[in-house]
Amino acid sequence: MRVLIVEDEPGLVEFLRLELQLSGVEVDVAMDAETALERARWEPYDLLLVDIVLPGMSGVELCREVRRFSNVPIMMLTARGAVADRVGGLDAGADDYLVKPFAIEELWARIRAIRRRYEVNGAPFRFGEATVHLDAHRVVYRGQEVDLTAREYDLLLYLLRNVNRTCSRQELLERVWGFQAPGDTNVVDVYIGYLRQKLDPERRYIKTVRGQGYRLEVEET
Repeated sequence: MRVLIVEDEPGLVEFLRLELQLSGVEVDVAMDAETALERARWEPYDLLLVDIVLPGMSGVELCREVRRFSNVPIMMLTARGAVADRVGGLDAGADDYLVKPFAIEELWARIRAIRRRYEVNGAPFRFGEATVHLDAHRVVYRGQEVDLTAREYDLLLYLLRNVNRTCSRQELLERVWGFQAPGDTNVVDVYIGYLRQKLDPERRYIKTVRGQGYRLEVEET
């Protein structure tokens, strides 16, 4: 499990970091919403813990911006307990709201509840005749398990996390391969071709956006 803590109170940051790390959670910290927004856009987090009062952009604004491109679970942590504050956070896209001070046992109970909801509502992911079991790292096409290389799976996962959003070739190089490359490289095109051969031979879902990049296009229901 990987968590991003978005909080500008050093004491609470260290408390949460230690408690989560003791349970084997990988923890990143952002002290302001702008930094958190950039990390949430590019990094694969399982949960965001977000304070409502932050320097610059508020936690509610951050939540609203994150919801433009991601369905990552978000829990608001705040000293504000008024109904209007709770409603504002939830309406912005937060999954839960925990008022400070809180017991670590309650935080863990709420995290478990959020993860159960996402496991039920978010997995497996299907497009066309392909099914991706994210929890088991398994991909099935037309009833048969598909053997993807690690790089192919990482590319598919990135497209899934950005479903219905066009990803440029440069973005895919940086986020999946982890390096910048000249604009004329065709490694992304080659691996998109591999995914299409295995999961979308009719090219109905993995779309080429001319002059921009690629998009996994799935009709929203």
